[in-house]
Amino acid sequence: MKRVVTLQDISCFGRCSITVALPILSAMGMECAILPTAVLSAHTMFPDYTCLDISGQMEPISRHWQALGLHFDAIYTGYLANEQQCEQAVDFIQDFRTGDNIVVVDPAMADQGRLYPGFQPEFPQAMAKVCACADLILPNLTEAALLTGTPWQEKWSREQVRAMLEKLLALGCKAAMITGFGEGGNTGFLALDRDGRELSYSHPLLPRSYPGTGDVFSSVLVGGLVRGLSLQEAGVLASDFVAGCIAATAADPQGPDYGVEFEGQLGKLLI
Repeated sequence: MKRVVTLQDISCFGRCSITVALPILSAMGMECAILPTAVLSAHTMFPDYTCLDISGQMEPISRHWQALGLHFDAIYTGYLANEQQCEQAVDFIQDFRTGDNIVVVDPAMADQGRLYPGFQPEFPQAMAKVCACADLILPNLTEAALLTGTPWQEKWSREQVRAMLEKLLALGCKAAMITGFGEGGNTGFLALDRDGRELSYSHPLLPRSYPGTGDVFSSVLVGGLVRGLSLQEAGVLASDFVAGCIAATAADPQGPDYGVEFEGQLGKLLI
């Protein structure tokens, strides 16, 4: 069985991070190991959430896993709580990277033109060092702008997003995919690799949006890549799955505003 390890937080309430990655990757037929970075009472879209930083456990867990000789088919990082954890994530990637696994970094730190609460303006510089270690990075438009020093704007042309992708590759990653970009009433992704191959996909923009959809997208995409799908195929799978989750949640009169009802859609991912 394929094995993925994800480094991100546990949000005890609200569908995001590990509580999304673990069931999605399990449904896709792979073992999901977790290295929690923090424990939050609820995700960062809620006011007055509590956050327990568990940076002190990341290195001991890593050393134990090394002693056990564990191998991971994919290393997938998400929310890192501070600059120290960015350094620890770099160390973890260096310790567990092999010639036959893939490293995917979701630089989960910002949305809608601003950093998540608790992050300082210098944090994107620390996250850029994690991105430099990756085979693939998955920023949204806000995160891409912060990582490349591009001034934020509400609307982006394809040429502007392509320019940000080129700057993201200059960080050191092998491929970059910017999510949440679309044209003409659509939304989707635009991606670029070091060979200059451009990939894209879009679907009609749905009238509702929910927090945590980026985590759903990244988790499905990682699972698709581990299954052997191409980046384009995995991106399409992830995009369509997220769209289905949003549509199902919006159709539910009691659908939550704090995350998408992905659980009822997991059957689409079963192998």
